Amino acid sequence: MTISLAIALAAFAIWLYLIYARGFFWRAAVRDDWEAPAPAAWPAVTAVIPARDEADVITAGLTSLLRQDYPGVFNVILVDDQSRDGTAEVAKRAAEAVGAADRLTVLSGQPLPEGWTGKLWAVQKGVEHAEASGPRYLLLTDADIAYGPDALRRLVAHAEGRGLVLASLMAKLRCESLAERSLIPAFIFFFEMLYPFAWVNRPERATAGAAGGCMLVRREALRDAGGIAAIRAELIDDCALARRLKARGPIWLALTDRVMSLRPYPNVGDIRRMVARSAYCQLQYSPLLLAGTVVGMGLTYLAGPLLALFSSGWPQVLGVLVWLMMAMSFQPILQFYRVSPWWGVALPGIALAYLAFTLDSAYQHARGRGGLWKGRVQAKAPGT
Repeated sequence: MTISLAIALAAFAIWLYLIYARGFFWRAAVRDDWEAPAPAAWPAVTAVIPARDEADVITAGLTSLLRQDYPGVFNVILVDDQSRDGTAEVAKRAAEAVGAADRLTVLSGQPLPEGWTGKLWAVQKGVEHAEASGPRYLLLTDADIAYGPDALRRLVAHAEGRGLVLASLMAKLRCESLAERSLIPAFIFFFEMLYPFAWVNRPERATAGAAGGCMLVRREALRDAGGIAAIRAELIDDCALARRLKARGPIWLALTDRVMSLRPYPNVGDIRRMVARSAYCQLQYSPLLLAGTVVGMGLTYLAGPLLALFSSGWPQVLGVLVWLMMAMSFQPILQFYRVSPWWGVALPGIALAYLAFTLDSAYQHARGRGGLWKGRVQAKAPGT
């Protein structure tokens, strides 16, 4: 057997596994299309929003929350994490404009203690404040997330009906600029590959994941799982929280059109920074895992197209089949984001870009700038 044939067979086997034995993640079929019955009584919900320099998006996101058609008690706590752009004042004006100033509490963030990420320290302060009123659920969300008017009502009904301790929706990211159209659908595709939603939603499976932009958490389950303090240093805090909560009860994760991210990524560099912030953390800061990722991504996404273009015989045939398999598996998420199906052919190049972002993440970590976000370096220092 030649080396090229061995590589072709390995790549073909990888895609057979991904398509048929990885929870059918590529179908992008787990969505918030449920029709859950209304609970007998609608439980109280408090949203907690950490916000640092979010004046440009806070009005739209906060207004969408305060206009929810939720039948129960619903309040919002915004923790202004030492913003320098007047985020708190903008938020207060937005609440007053929709006649909901009485349902918004704005807290001033406290200096960041050692061992915490900035976002989680702000969330901690919000959760502590919410404890006084004792809501059944906490909606942990971000300042740059906007909600359709029925999103919370449907999410709570689903959580109540299934007895969930965590119900999370993957906010639909902006997909308007060329950079977004070329790279954002793949971000969701790769996330679903890492955390197949069907597996996340099965109690018997160990796989646990969540999307930090929209997480409805049962307050008592969060407390029993150690609270926010238990994940205080995590950069990928949503999935860390999901792992702890799944040990307490069933969780759910789905795609949605009802929850949308307002954060623009106009250039490739913006997406690179978003990915590089936590990519090396996903690999546990391990050079060995990084090397394995380079080899694995090369075999999975690059070997097939290279063999299709530059080989002959059976290696070329298998290379063409691999390229077709990856292009076709990419179609459902491309349809979800309403972008051209031809991006499926470009998936090898897109994967190469994400590999470059991951290598940059490791490089930034080596420079002592890992986890850089809003002016804070939050990843653990090299060698620690």
